[in-house]
Amino acid sequence: MTTSSSKFKFITCDPELCVGCQLCEYICSYTKTGEFNTYHSRIRTVRAEEILITAVACRTCEDAPCVIACPRDALIQDKDTGIIHVDNSKCDGCAWCVVACDFGAISIDPASKLAEICDQCEDVEGGPQCVIWCPKEALELVTADQLAQKARRKLAVKEVLGK
Repeated sequence: MTTSSSKFKFITCDPELCVGCQLCEYICSYTKTGEFNTYHSRIRTVRAEEILITAVACRTCEDAPCVIACPRDALIQDKDTGIIHVDNSKCDGCAWCVVACDFGAISIDPASKLAEICDQCEDVEGGPQCVIWCPKEALELVTADQLAQKARRKLAVKEVLGK
């Protein structure tokens, strides 16, 4: 089972830039439900350490564990984009997908009791609104290869500058 892919794009967060403002959560909930309520967000800010905050969204894994774990076949992964869609007529809120996700990127909506997963605002002009509205530009839509290349560049610069 592969939990990363160079093929599909996903939203990533640079914890060095993220200040934990939760604007990504608010804009996501507003885009999806029309209300500013972080409980309805499909991206989550997470405090990893006392001063380390990051945001987590679906990583569009190849052979996605959440899709495999769903006993009702309610999760369908788009073979071209990797985006995972929830068939609400099949989802019963069992949360097996939540447990199967290595990244903690799936939640159960408290009102509908159905799984919710980031769809990269595929139905919204301009794409992921959290990326657009992030005031610190901490969020980015990338592939695993692009993320790895960015990390290599950052390391090379650090070595050259001796920092």
